[in-house]
Amino acid sequence: MPRRFLAPLALLSAPLFAAEPVSYSRDIQPILTDKCVACHACYDSPCQLNLGSGEGVLRGASKAPVYDGTRTQAQPTTQLFMDAHGETAWRNKGFFSVLQPQAGQAALLARMLELGRSNPPAANAKLPDELDIDIARENQCPLPGEFDAYARKFAHAGMPFAVAGLSDAEYATLQRWLQQGAAVDEQALQPSPAEQRQVADWETFLNAPGARESLVNRWLYEHLFLAHLYFEGGEAGHFFQLVRSRTPSGQPVDPIATRRPNDDPGSDFYYRLRPIQGVIVHKTHITYPLSAQKLKRTRELFYASDWTVDAVPGYGAHRRANPFETFQAIPAQARYQFMLDNAEYFVRTFIRGPVCRGQIATDVIRDNFWALFQDPQHDLYITDAEYRAQATPLLAMPGQFDDIGDLLGLWTSYRDKRNEYEDLRRETYAQAPLPGWSTLWAGNDNALLSIFRHHDSAMVRKGLIGEVPQTLWLMDYPLLERTYYQLVVNFDVYGNVSHQAQTRLYFDLIRNGAELNFLRLLPADSRKAYLDDWYQNSGKLKMWLDYTEADFDTPSGIVLPEPGAKGAFAQRLLARYASLNARPDPINRCKDAECHRAGLPSDLADAEQALSRLSSRPASGFKVVEQLPEATLLRVERADGRREVYSLLRNRAHSNVAFMTGESLRYQPGLDTLTVYPGVLTSYPNFVFSLRADEVPAFVAAMERVRDQAAFDRVVERWGIRRSHPEFWRYFHDLSAYIRETEPVEAGVLDMNRYRNL
Repeated sequence: MPRRFLAPLALLSAPLFAAEPVSYSRDIQPILTDKCVACHACYDSPCQLNLGSGEGVLRGASKAPVYDGTRTQAQPTTQLFMDAHGETAWRNKGFFSVLQPQAGQAALLARMLELGRSNPPAANAKLPDELDIDIARENQCPLPGEFDAYARKFAHAGMPFAVAGLSDAEYATLQRWLQQGAAVDEQALQPSPAEQRQVADWETFLNAPGARESLVNRWLYEHLFLAHLYFEGGEAGHFFQLVRSRTPSGQPVDPIATRRPNDDPGSDFYYRLRPIQGVIVHKTHITYPLSAQKLKRTRELFYASDWTVDAVPGYGAHRRANPFETFQAIPAQARYQFMLDNAEYFVRTFIRGPVCRGQIATDVIRDNFWALFQDPQHDLYITDAEYRAQATPLLAMPGQFDDIGDLLGLWTSYRDKRNEYEDLRRETYAQAPLPGWSTLWAGNDNALLSIFRHHDSAMVRKGLIGEVPQTLWLMDYPLLERTYYQLVVNFDVYGNVSHQAQTRLYFDLIRNGAELNFLRLLPADSRKAYLDDWYQNSGKLKMWLDYTEADFDTPSGIVLPEPGAKGAFAQRLLARYASLNARPDPINRCKDAECHRAGLPSDLADAEQALSRLSSRPASGFKVVEQLPEATLLRVERADGRREVYSLLRNRAHSNVAFMTGESLRYQPGLDTLTVYPGVLTSYPNFVFSLRADEVPAFVAAMERVRDQAAFDRVVERWGIRRSHPEFWRYFHDLSAYIRETEPVEAGVLDMNRYRNL
């Protein structure tokens, strides 16, 4: 039934009632996409109010936060499009409407918009200090009867929150829609005929009968459930999700909701591909390509060899804890190669994060590092059946049981298993051929990856970006698979403190293992100095308490000078694999005074040459670094109306990243540096500068002169786009437009929950 409410007197006007009906799909969702979705999407949407779809708008809001690192009990899951369908079902789960008027008052959405409109921020001025915009702030989520008290206490916390607001036309349209009953007429996205054919091909493959097929398809589902799948020759903006459904192909999808993708579905099911509904947001947009060639490749990988399985394993905590045992019948070569073919996707799933906010993972990694992969032919887990049989029982992972009282016992048992595995690995590899350049997988441009952490988020890019980092990772199959299962498949964002602590602690061991693997490529006598540098101060205590010893004896097959071995390795890596390095980086690794990309027009070449002066300089002598947030974006406008976008990433230095708490105690701010690179290298911009190409030298010079807050404020006043800027949304969404132009498959609305008040 249509909703009605008594609107405030200011809104009761003849034109309001005489206007033609407002369409949600045509008129309302575009406004929400433009002004609301940047904050209200995914699990970190304030009050769980997701405004990226009609289903989310109708679901409404909840006082229960998804992120809670202190809860003692796991809470019920509230996955949109999965755990409930329709308003009534969501009301039964504790969500309250933001569209329905109550007790003679306008709907919550109308009142929030009116509060924001009546208290707009001063144009391009800093927001009041008392207005808390931190990502970790406590959201109030007032019920209708609590709104008056909320408005009195938080007069500047109307919507859109702490940012330039709606235009007059947008405000009037939204209020008119609410006045007319707030009907939602959203139409589900439908696949094109070409996409339907490919959906049918993949569903036929994924639901093929047989024990081998059931096991392979289960493994594939657990590795692709998070992906935004897209088809070769498909429609722009069309993406699909792999789900388990009660219904077979040809019938409407009826998804089975489980806490984890490897939980027991509880009934017969079919693997189905369903279109992803709602607005695509960049932070959850982890893409994976499907095509006829990919289907052929998958068949070849898993079915080319003659292997058998007696029975498909069941479900349960033991099966979740050790996927190496669960799927041991599938050739390890096939599993590893499938992941290597699209290694960037798999690293993105756990580095960008499956749950929007990735601090469980990111507070255990450094702010920038490179990742390499061990070639399957040099991975003993793949090639040596006896070693594989010994290693597999030791690869179980914690987090399946969340008994707080036994947290220490659970952790130490899995830590000891991991260290027993590392001892076995070290001893077995010491007897194997020495590692050389052929140890590194070089199958395609997924082979070299760069990772940048921005406090509680992170991103991955193909290619080697930035200066040579402090650490590099070398991941073999056991490390890559464990990381994926620990941080993606088995991680429960709704879990309790014990589950989350076990996840965090084990990933610390994974990082350590990847570092130890890399060290074996360097001369034996050089390794201890590097390890001591990575684990300074309290890190040495952690090495003694929780880590197994490194291999300081077995030689490397790569001949490198002992002094500066890591730098020499990096230079040879860049030279040997230049054809695989998807993103050459002359700005941060300048040679022969040419500090810009080749082939640029002169204005951009000059701009990049100037920007290179900002990169790789420690903050102790380059004070502006101390003023910059983690991820700043720079719009450079050219005379012809086009523009380029650059990311200025602050790489924070730490004595070690080996502990769950106390990060500030290990922070070394004087060693912070900047990486400058073309493109949008974050889902969460912290700030935007916009300037003309001919102003770049002046901008860089001004940044070089910054010695204190006042000097930085002058830079912000001249070129900065504050949250209160009258054209904030034009500049902010232009970043998404840039991604759409340069990498259309990766385009999505960026998140502004972390946009700073500079």
